[in-house]
Amino acid sequence: MSLDGSTLDVADTVEDDTAFGRPGASLDSSAFPKIRFVALPENGTHVLWAAHMDKYATDELTLAGKVTPSLGQGMLCLADRFFPSYKLRSMAAKTGSVLLWRMRRNARLDGEKRLPDGSSLSRIYASTSDRRNRRNGIVVRVIDYCLKDVEGSEPLYRLLATVLDREQAAAKELAALSHGRWEIETALDELKTHLRGAPIVWRSKTPDLVQQEFSGLPMAHFAIRGLMHQADLKADEDPDQLSFLHSVRVVQRYMVRYGAIPHSAEEKPA
Repeated sequence: MSLDGSTLDVADTVEDDTAFGRPGASLDSSAFPKIRFVALPENGTHVLWAAHMDKYATDELTLAGKVTPSLGQGMLCLADRFFPSYKLRSMAAKTGSVLLWRMRRNARLDGEKRLPDGSSLSRIYASTSDRRNRRNGIVVRVIDYCLKDVEGSEPLYRLLATVLDREQAAAKELAALSHGRWEIETALDELKTHLRGAPIVWRSKTPDLVQQEFSGLPMAHFAIRGLMHQADLKADEDPDQLSFLHSVRVVQRYMVRYGAIPHSAEEKPA
């Protein structure tokens, strides 16, 4: 599973603007109000396991707190460096899932034990006071690594993992797995560009209908991904080998299209 957020344009109405707001722009403000959402897709099938939306000004950490309870035992959750926080990590860890979240390089993490695979054990705290008094610390495994001969890579990457036993997961294995987080970018692109349509703004002109439309979009995505998964199983192929856009077009060709039904003579407006 991967955890990440994004935004969507909604209809330019007074109701939507009041409810959701819009980002600023160089001259004034953006052309359309926006919603912000955080999603939790499964990396292999790209199915959105959970998602939550709110007004544009809502920060992603708050929204992440709404979706992380959907994690469960046996899941591996990946997240970028903007998400790790003491509160969110504690909430996610209680679900029984394994967390592998990137961390800022300048975050203070005092090494307590060096492991043979190069990783180390440390603790994170809710506040400086807790750190000073070594109170309520959460034990985490720290993995620092770099990518050699990769153009555009950063000098150092840092991961925090809740799996502490190197025999259960080696540092190199976890570092390799962490790059699967980018699968969420593909899933969000499917949702926002190929399914909805990049130049299309949602038609819902009231906040309640925006919420309804937001709920419907992942359901349509789930339905298409479900059909793709069935095809994968039948053909014994990896889910990544099928084109989502092609699948959308196939579904569109088989959908029944209804023409506009004209008014009867009695119902025609004068």
